[in-house]
Amino acid sequence: MSTFLGIGFGPIQTGIFLLGAYKGGFDRIIVADVDKNLVRALREDNGSVTISVAAKDKIYSETMNKVEIYNPQDGDDLKKLIDAATDADEIATALPAVTFFKHIAPWLKQGFERNPGHRRLVYTAENNNHAAELLGQAVGEFPDTHYLNTVVGKMSGVLSFQECEKRGLPTLTPSCDRGHLVEEFNKILISTCPGIEDRRTKGLHVKNNLLPFEEAKLYGHNAIHMLLGLHAMENNISFMHELANRPEIIKIGKRAFIGESGMGLCKKWNGVDELFTEKGFREYAEDLLVRMVNPFLTDSVERVCRDLERKLSWDDRVIGTMRLVVSQGFNPAELSRGAAIATKKLLGSDSCEVRKGFEKLWPAPWTGEHEKILQLLF
Repeated sequence: MSTFLGIGFGPIQTGIFLLGAYKGGFDRIIVADVDKNLVRALREDNGSVTISVAAKDKIYSETMNKVEIYNPQDGDDLKKLIDAATDADEIATALPAVTFFKHIAPWLKQGFERNPGHRRLVYTAENNNHAAELLGQAVGEFPDTHYLNTVVGKMSGVLSFQECEKRGLPTLTPSCDRGHLVEEFNKILISTCPGIEDRRTKGLHVKNNLLPFEEAKLYGHNAIHMLLGLHAMENNISFMHELANRPEIIKIGKRAFIGESGMGLCKKWNGVDELFTEKGFREYAEDLLVRMVNPFLTDSVERVCRDLERKLSWDDRVIGTMRLVVSQGFNPAELSRGAAIATKKLLGSDSCEVRKGFEKLWPAPWTGEHEKILQLLF
């Protein structure tokens, strides 16, 4: 009997991995989540999950049946999850951050130890370039267990019950208090391992060297999405799709995407893939700039610009992208302007306070690179 185990029940899990597992024909599809409302709703509705998918011209639904759900904070459920980890052929973690691995690693390890030689593919989707390695360290190495990184270039979100009702969209289950809306785009990249061609989960595309594509996602896709969101915030715009009527802001995004992060990424990863050519990256950028303002996604500017402390950290999409561009010999002019908006929002306008804030946020010791990036923000 084939078994898929999903850990975390957010839109990345439902819109990519559960859907891919369902289409892959697994005999059992199991989900772990600590949200009691989600657990109750899915059980009351006999394991039927429905998500909304935003295409270019419409929204349609996808339904998955016979999905089991268990709460690892419940003693009886935890036993069932350990059993599931023992038997699972493919596992996908889609948690808010890699810091949550400490909560799942103990019971995953118990399950793996019961059947140490079982073949397992473990996909990690926490938007961290080293999520797979970190989970492997937390759980432990087993002979035929393979921890894989992913690049999730798919936009998604959670809708409240009121928003679902207003838009005529289904909630996750008939009795659930929320819905999931995901982008139709479904080319999810994963790292490789021996026998990866035998995977059952659909929609996953293998790359032998995933790091360049991870950087294109974080320092290209994520960075420009954030940049557009920051300019939208400055102009009191509530939803990303409203930027379709502000061509001057889209032009800023295009200049930063192709002429700044694109130039840096293409120089750094020259020869790796067609993506990292002038033509390939321009096509990538132009496609994403259209997808970012898809009116059917109703992506809020508030969501895009949340958690500024994390996004202004040394290696993340704002400062990390500036550092990449500078390191390759280019000027991140538009990226710096966007970073200045985020800095003002988080730390204010006083240069001394800004410096103090970044001294706490960025890693020590303070170097010439730190100083150069800081000066670009003023």
